[in-house]
Amino acid sequence: MRTIIELPHDQLAHLDAHCRLESISRAEAIRRAVAAMLAERSSADAADAFGLWRDRADQALADQERLRNEWT
Repeated sequence: MRTIIELPHDQLAHLDAHCRLESISRAEAIRRAVAAMLAERSSADAADAFGLWRDRADQALADQERLRNEWT
């Protein structure tokens, strides 16, 4: 899908230099940058959720049962 973006002149100059070094198009460089940003965000979301209940050890089982019972 085609998208139009505007970049400040200094960012465009750096992007063009990067593209020359990598022998890729601007579009490919931007696709890679978006993919890297989304992967990083997804990884950060998973890290935030990991161990979410670690501070609830004494009541975790009761809370788990209560939440499961909401679906029955």
